[in-house]
Amino acid sequence: MARFIYEVKTSPKDVIKGTLVAENKSAAIQKISQKGYYLLSLEEETDALTRSQSSKSFFFGKISVKDITDFTRQLSDLLEAGITIAKALDILHNQTQNKRLKKIILDIRDYCVSGNPLSEALSRHPKVFSNLYVSMVSSGETGGMLDNILKRLSDFNEKQLDIQTKIRTALAYPVLMSIVGLTTIIILVTFVMPKMTVMFSDFGQALPLPTLILLGISGIIQNYWMLLILFIAGIVMTIIKIYNTPQGKAAIDLFKLNFPIMGPLIKKVEIARFTRTLATLLDNGVPVLGALQITLETVGNAIIKKEIEKAAIAVKEGSSLAEGLSGSKSIPPAVMNMIAIGEEGGHIEKSLLKVAQSFERESDEAIKVMMSLIEPLLILTLGVIVGFIVISMLLPIFEMNFLVR
Repeated sequence: MARFIYEVKTSPKDVIKGTLVAENKSAAIQKISQKGYYLLSLEEETDALTRSQSSKSFFFGKISVKDITDFTRQLSDLLEAGITIAKALDILHNQTQNKRLKKIILDIRDYCVSGNPLSEALSRHPKVFSNLYVSMVSSGETGGMLDNILKRLSDFNEKQLDIQTKIRTALAYPVLMSIVGLTTIIILVTFVMPKMTVMFSDFGQALPLPTLILLGISGIIQNYWMLLILFIAGIVMTIIKIYNTPQGKAAIDLFKLNFPIMGPLIKKVEIARFTRTLATLLDNGVPVLGALQITLETVGNAIIKKEIEKAAIAVKEGSSLAEGLSGSKSIPPAVMNMIAIGEEGGHIEKSLLKVAQSFERESDEAIKVMMSLIEPLLILTLGVIVGFIVISMLLPIFEMNFLVR
């Protein structure tokens, strides 16, 4: 059953809007026709809701991972307490602050009340609930342990959120420092330097080379700042356009993997996410092939994703997962050995989970190392630039004092 939003004419002057539940669009049209109304528009509520979310998310952002994690944790607690799904969703609808998530919960509740499973209701909102999420809920419904599955899902989401938070926190200080440093440099070059130049020219003094170089840069920024902005914007848009093509994304992702410091960190994060996701799905009864297909959606790097796709094809043809990954350049041999041991012993989920925990620890250490290197390098770079500007500004003053003496 689906929920539809309709707009009809009841008379030449009266137009009304409403909602109804029907098996499909044809059944909904038939119901409206039986009432003698003239149909103006008919749309499934999910489509309207999705479009509304898309337009609003452009201005206000989308539903965050934390929102979904909180929703999952609370739903798990309510079901564990013996509350029915419909009642639990009704409670969550009333207490949720996010307006878009509130509408989605209402739609899920109405769909479940019509006799549909929760997993099917969640699948109507693919931009909010991933295939991983829906598949795990479906396995929980089949096995009669939905509350436990939801608890595992919330734990999984919290772990992913924790990794994202650590990376963002690590980058926050360098980004802030870069913004402040660049602002300071632009003010010195654009506003302070030209005023000092006028003062020096009044004395008829020849300016030293560093000062002349700085003045040239200042003049370019002052006279051609609009062209510079357009040039930078063009470069950014070109990179984005290239990244949106499969070949471009693969090339950029390969560059990321080979980039010093950042490359190893990306590998560790991707491997940790891949192994934890696959372990979670297999542990909840999802078949290996289905689990690999779902896991592929969580892999962000195109190079690693392609290697896992090859492994999935090999598994489909009868090979083991370890054998399928054997040709990978991004996944270390130690990971393949752990997977092979797990497959031989019949406990691949535990092996994958151990790999995930190990690489998550290594990711944390890599983030600390990256920060210990980025911060001094950034300070040194900004210090050299600001130092050059200050020296260029002070050199004419020193020469003037020398001539006066």
